[in-house]
Amino acid sequence: MDKETRLPRAVTNVREGFASSLRHGRSLLRRKAWSQMPRWRQITKRTLDIVGSLGLIIVLSPLALIIALLIKGTDGGPVFYFQDRVGKWGKVFRFPKFRSMVMNSDALQKTLEQQNQHGGEGVTFKMKRDPRITWIGRFIRRASIDELPQLWCVLKGDMSLVGPRPALPREVARYSLDDRRRLDVIPGLTCLWQIQGRSEIPFPEQVELDVDYIESQSLVADVKMLAKTVPAVVKGKGAY
Repeated sequence: MDKETRLPRAVTNVREGFASSLRHGRSLLRRKAWSQMPRWRQITKRTLDIVGSLGLIIVLSPLALIIALLIKGTDGGPVFYFQDRVGKWGKVFRFPKFRSMVMNSDALQKTLEQQNQHGGEGVTFKMKRDPRITWIGRFIRRASIDELPQLWCVLKGDMSLVGPRPALPREVARYSLDDRRRLDVIPGLTCLWQIQGRSEIPFPEQVELDVDYIESQSLVADVKMLAKTVPAVVKGKGAY
C-alpha cells in the first residue's frame, strides 16, 4: 500500500473516530439530562398515567366485557392470560392480557421456534399466521384490544402509558449490556417501534428506538406518541 492510499484512509479513520466520540458525548449528555429530570415532571407524567389509565378503563369497560364473553364462549378457557414481565431496573411484575391463543400455547411454541419471524436464535418470538391464535384472538391482537388489561398495570405504577414494552424474563436473560438500557425506565403500553411497525421491526432496531426515546423523552413527546398510537392501531401494521 503506497503513502497516497494510506493517507486518505488515516484521515477517514480520524473522522469516523471523531464522529463516534461526538455521538457518544451527546448520548451521555442526554442520559444525564434525563436522569436529573425535575421532580415536577415525574409527578406530571405519573398524573397523566393515572388519569389516562383510569379514564380508559371506565370508557372501555363495555368493550372489555364483550371481549371477555367472546373469549370464554370460544373454548371455555380463562379470559385472561398472565405472564411475568421485567420492568424498570429488573423488577418483575404480573402482566395481564386478554387470552388470544389456545390454552397450551406455551408448550406449542417450542415446536414453532424455527419459524420465528425474528430468527431461530432471536431474542423475541413473533410469527405470522401463528396456528396457536384463536379466531377472536386474531381480531383482538390486530386491534391491540388484547392489551387493554395492562391499563391496570399503568394504574398500579408497574407500567406507564408511554415507554419501552416490557420483556419476558427469558428474553432479558439474553440481553446484551446495551440491550439492558431498555430497563432504565418504567415500561409502557406504547413506544416508538409500536407506532412504526410493531412486530415487523427487528429486535436490534427496537432497542435503538427505545434507547432514543429514553435519552430524549419529554411530556410533549409522550402526548404526541399517544396521539400517533390511535392511527397505528387502526392500520394494524405489524400486528400478528
